[in-house]
Amino acid sequence: MAIALRKPAEIEALRVSNQLVAQTLNYLSENVKVGMSLNQINKMGEDFIYAQNATPAFKGLYGFPAGVCTSLNQVVIHGAPNNTKIKNGDILGLDIGVEKNGWYGDAAITIPIGEISEKNQDLIDCSRDALYHSISMLKIGMRFKELSQILEIFIRQRGYYPLFGFCGHGIGRKPHEDPEIPNYLQGKAKQGPKIKNGMVFCIEPMICQTTDKAIILEDNWSVVCEDRLNTSHYEHTVAMIDGKAEILSRV
Repeated sequence: MAIALRKPAEIEALRVSNQLVAQTLNYLSENVKVGMSLNQINKMGEDFIYAQNATPAFKGLYGFPAGVCTSLNQVVIHGAPNNTKIKNGDILGLDIGVEKNGWYGDAAITIPIGEISEKNQDLIDCSRDALYHSISMLKIGMRFKELSQILEIFIRQRGYYPLFGFCGHGIGRKPHEDPEIPNYLQGKAKQGPKIKNGMVFCIEPMICQTTDKAIILEDNWSVVCEDRLNTSHYEHTVAMIDGKAEILSRV
């Protein structure tokens, strides 16, 4: 496993791409309205990115058809946009990648549509809180498996399950690089590569309600949990700078 150590100038280039991701997510969260279709929302996001002289990184990636993953209710990740219209009470995951000057940014949020139930809000809170808790625990010398363990413990203590088979990842000149960062521990926590200054990676808790098993839907993209209940997903790109974790994908 070759995990890149980025120079300060490279981290600043990654910051530019990630700032565009954050701005796009903010723009969508402020402008998505009841009655819009997932296709409309995707176009809004793509147009915003293009207007910044950047490229939607997910469009065409591995054959994905759009620039914005629109994961509605039961879909936890990789929701492919279609003509489904969002309604009051829905929750919508928005996962966006941006490429600018050969460097990639990536982040995700789950947003409420209108008035949502306490259960749906609790789901959103869990993925968001797991993300920020794990970032607060990052330190030089920690192993990535320890990070996975921190995420799993937090999610399970909230009464939920981390989605199995999908993970966070490194990022840089490619949208997905080493290491893989599951939201659950595999093997022993004190094994594997350590976190070092200059590493840049994405942490993305994916939350299921009663099972960790994933199913891919007929569109060959949208991932749901086996229980077909609502889900939640949050993600940030983080850089290790001078011994501390810094969120690049936050305005």
